[in-house]
Amino acid sequence: MEDSKSRRKKKVLLMGKSGSGKSSMRSIVFSNYVAKDTRRLGATIDVEHNHVRFLGGLTLNLWDCGGQDAFIDNYLNSQRDHIFKHVEVLIYVFDIESREFDRDLITYVNCVEALRDNSPNAHIFCLIHKMDLVQLDYRDAAFQERSSLLRKKSLGMEITCFATSIWDETLYKAWATIVYTLIPNGPILERHLTAFAEIAEAEEVILFERTTFLVIAHVTRGGVQNPFPDRFEKISNIVKQFKQSCSYV
Repeated sequence: MEDSKSRRKKKVLLMGKSGSGKSSMRSIVFSNYVAKDTRRLGATIDVEHNHVRFLGGLTLNLWDCGGQDAFIDNYLNSQRDHIFKHVEVLIYVFDIESREFDRDLITYVNCVEALRDNSPNAHIFCLIHKMDLVQLDYRDAAFQERSSLLRKKSLGMEITCFATSIWDETLYKAWATIVYTLIPNGPILERHLTAFAEIAEAEEVILFERTTFLVIAHVTRGGVQNPFPDRFEKISNIVKQFKQSCSYV
């Protein structure tokens, strides 16, 4: 019974240097904040825990780890086993405009080493964040340069990189992908959605998670080519902003 419960409870570390944007994205994804409201958030002190229930009794146990040097030293030394054991996913956030990227990279490598020693099967997602601050013409090159370097520095562990911003749909796309890796019955859901789409004669069916409104699964029938590849994330953004406006009424 305990083993079954542990499989349904997924530990996710959210890490990165102080000011990289971790708490802002967490508040947008899990607390229905809109981007402009995150300006009032303070720095995370030590570790903040969030428990979010998903489909089929799955619980996402999110550890938002403060990024100040003193806290990071503590995570890597006296709390190393406690922080990095039984981790399913590490989400590491980089500020694209950080003037101390070399130091940030050293911290990242130390965290990956601790993760490899304690949770060698964990997935790593690197979010290269605040991309809206980079001129549009240079964004792709900046992202490719950083993601290539991160892959080389990840000690042989496989990583997935995303370019993100709280001001557009890229944040939802990244987090939807992360959450999908945690759902144990994803292929089964897609089979059910396919059957439903055929019964309903729908060209496309999308399944959203009701709390975060992240995309859990989708199917498209008949080889339809939708010209809007970011449509799922746009829907998430619109609905969450609608929910936020309703809370003020």
